[in-house]
Amino acid sequence: MKRRDVLKLPLAAAAGLAGGLAGCGRYADFTLPPPEARGPRAPFTWEPQAGPVLAPGAPGEWDSVDVLNPSVVFFRRQYWNLYSGFDGRTWHTLAAVSQDGNSWLKTGRVLSPEGWEGSYIAANGSAVADDDQILYWYEAGDPLRIGLARSHDGASWTKEPQAVVSVGPRGSFDERGVADPYVIRAGDGFYMFYLGQDRAGRQRLGLARSRDGVRWEKLRSNPILELGARGAFDEVGLGEPAVWTSGGAWWMLYTGRDRAEHRRIGLARSADGTHWERETSFAPLAGMEAWNSAVMCDPAVFLSREDSIRVWFGGGDKPRPDQNLDGQIGVGMLRGR
Repeated sequence: MKRRDVLKLPLAAAAGLAGGLAGCGRYADFTLPPPEARGPRAPFTWEPQAGPVLAPGAPGEWDSVDVLNPSVVFFRRQYWNLYSGFDGRTWHTLAAVSQDGNSWLKTGRVLSPEGWEGSYIAANGSAVADDDQILYWYEAGDPLRIGLARSHDGASWTKEPQAVVSVGPRGSFDERGVADPYVIRAGDGFYMFYLGQDRAGRQRLGLARSRDGVRWEKLRSNPILELGARGAFDEVGLGEPAVWTSGGAWWMLYTGRDRAEHRRIGLARSADGTHWERETSFAPLAGMEAWNSAVMCDPAVFLSREDSIRVWFGGGDKPRPDQNLDGQIGVGMLRGR
């Protein structure tokens, strides 16, 4: 979530929250399908590739300041990376293509904010290859909400006219913003993991489901993951989840923020996709090179082999909560046993 400001107001009373949820038909109780038994399982080890694979563009280009938030799908016999680019004023969604996931060719701007989206951001999204099209959910607006765009060729895009996921009722965990969507297909539907911000400025993770990607219902028991303990790498905020299933569990990489605005990537696990616990055997991923020394964030996963998960991620050398991080995109392998 691109944080411009964090609201510091008292939380609503619990009675107000219960009343708001009871009166809203967009909530339900559900779980994800059973996890896959095959594939990588804990303990996981991390093997980053040296150096970034996607860097900012030249001065004056749409991504001249920061390149972050990769979302990678395999579509029409090549990898597509829908990533976020900051030009010093506005966040846009841009595209790049690759044959191997390491060497990328930028193809240009995909989305910029317009209409209900305001002028700051139409990016930080999640792509799914669905038959003959790419579906891309992204954050925009003020307060932040989640929109949907579609493309059959990766070049021409059509947006839904309004946000498809909006903020929650008074007192809910996502009353002041919904952002950082990460969408997967499971069973006969879509599941969206996302960041919710409440009126106290707390940023935690929630879950919603949909049959068509447009009409969503949120999990009644949100949030699914709370802030870390005092002094933890994720005590100030959670965001940018990336979810997959393998080895008999659901797994989630996510970004955690500490009080100094350093960011690292943690790992959580779940048996049903709705009840999550941190994987205590996994040390949060921190940048080990100059280019990602202060920030490591924005994971996007691709189950590539029986023993490993490919992970693209964002990194920066400045501990800031929003932009001007010297942001670039890297890649690594998460190997299980």
